[in-house]
Amino acid sequence: MSSTCDVLVDCRDAARTFGRGANAVVAVHGSSCRVRAGKRISIIGPSGSGKSTLLHLMAGLERPTTGTVTWPAGEGDDADPTPRIGVVFQGPSLIPALDVGENTGLPLVLAGLPEEVARGRALAALELLGIADLAARLPEELSGGQSQRIAVARVLAQRPRLVLADEPTGQLDRATGGQVIDVLLAAAAEIGAALVVTTHDPTVARRLDTRWRMHDGRLEMEA
Repeated sequence: MSSTCDVLVDCRDAARTFGRGANAVVAVHGSSCRVRAGKRISIIGPSGSGKSTLLHLMAGLERPTTGTVTWPAGEGDDADPTPRIGVVFQGPSLIPALDVGENTGLPLVLAGLPEEVARGRALAALELLGIADLAARLPEELSGGQSQRIAVARVLAQRPRLVLADEPTGQLDRATGGQVIDVLLAAAAEIGAALVVTTHDPTVARRLDTRWRMHDGRLEMEA
């Protein structure tokens, strides 16, 4: 039987509005959902449906205008200050001046880990994904699929309990996108993390066990 201690994200009537007055746009209407440890969830919907905003609320990147978003399982401890939530964005967001190894370890350095520890964990993550041979390359030397794999490795190195992936295949062709989903699923399994993926692609959505749908900013849960 599950308990509140395995709830990684708890959204209660969480809504997000951008702008004010006549210019206000409700990106997410009051939405309630929970993500529990080990779950594999897709949030499907067309562009502008609010799925990315909901993911950003879950990640703590946006604050709800009304309602609440909480993280009952916590976000780290003194022994390992890295976040308990890792985010894979629509684009890989790699820093051009840093090589792949440095890009992969950067969030760990920013979280306060010593550079040598961050480098070791970054290389281990690249090794797990079978791309350690890319460690010395610069982002400009990578293909789109390789860049997105590096983004996954960067999250894997953080060893989060929850991985949130925002349209990770949106800029890739079908075959490369399928490979990135393979990598995400394998990475989440490797570190024992829950996985939530936003997508407009039903093929991607079907790769995950549970499907939620966003429509005009409203979350529709599976029956």
